[in-house]
Amino acid sequence: MTEPSLVDLVGVGLNATDTLIPLATYPERGSKVEYTHSSLLPGGQTATAVVACQTWGLTTRYVGKVGDDEAANLHRREFARTGVDARIITVANAASPQSLILVDAGGERTVLCRRDERLLLQPADLDRAWIVNARVLHLDGFETAAATVAAGWARSAGIPVIADLDELYSGVDDLVSNVDYLIVSRDFPVRLTGQRNLEQALRIIKRRYGCTVAAATLGQDGVLAWDGSHFHLRPAYRVSVADTTGAGDIFHAGFIYGLLQGWPLTRQLDFACAAAALNCTAKGARGGIGSVQAVEALMAATPRYATVPAAN
Repeated sequence: MTEPSLVDLVGVGLNATDTLIPLATYPERGSKVEYTHSSLLPGGQTATAVVACQTWGLTTRYVGKVGDDEAANLHRREFARTGVDARIITVANAASPQSLILVDAGGERTVLCRRDERLLLQPADLDRAWIVNARVLHLDGFETAAATVAAGWARSAGIPVIADLDELYSGVDDLVSNVDYLIVSRDFPVRLTGQRNLEQALRIIKRRYGCTVAAATLGQDGVLAWDGSHFHLRPAYRVSVADTTGAGDIFHAGFIYGLLQGWPLTRQLDFACAAAALNCTAKGARGGIGSVQAVEALMAATPRYATVPAAN
């Protein structure tokens, strides 16, 4: 088999087909609610981050698993359209991952997921060459065993590892021990460490696992990152929100883009916040990715939410 070409980014993790249903208000329990339309769109944490980076001019590879249905074909078409080197494992007679996403009038989304256990990526599904022929590895950690193997290969090859985690998956300690840039949801550091103060939890994570940066995304409050010397609190940009689906995925893509440009951490975080904000102005996980120039224009012209400075 031919050795895969060197790419800027390889992503190992989730894809999903999103059925987006806009609603005027979130349904009350026991209610019956009419909706006017729905949209079938490609999504998934890692797949979306990879597509965003490809859109911004990076070369990318995606590694994941799908069924043998039309949803899988949708992903293949989208990877081909954007130019992603897709290394997809197909499982016969299985349905690809599906998400039903309810989006209220304020743009806040609620996600209902369905995944066939046969579609869990396993270590045996991976080819080491897919991972080490890249400048950066991105993981979401859902398929923890496979993610840990990939992270170990990357670490041994001197490749930085970025992780987007939101659950305490079994084996997550081994995975985090191989992560350089841990950027997680707001409550993950508290649950991982048992320390209720977020700043202290991030300090513990960096000390315990040796991450270069430990950070948590905070919605409209932006992101709080600890680099071992300083906390960096970067507030979100104020935009008209149509849909928050994919905001975290695009944030990670923005961070990765900045990392590969060699930018200072603060600029990486600002670009990531702006990319996420821009995506929220359109429907779907990838609806508002835009261009690098569009993200930078938003950074230059858009006010940010006020926030309380973090203590060092």
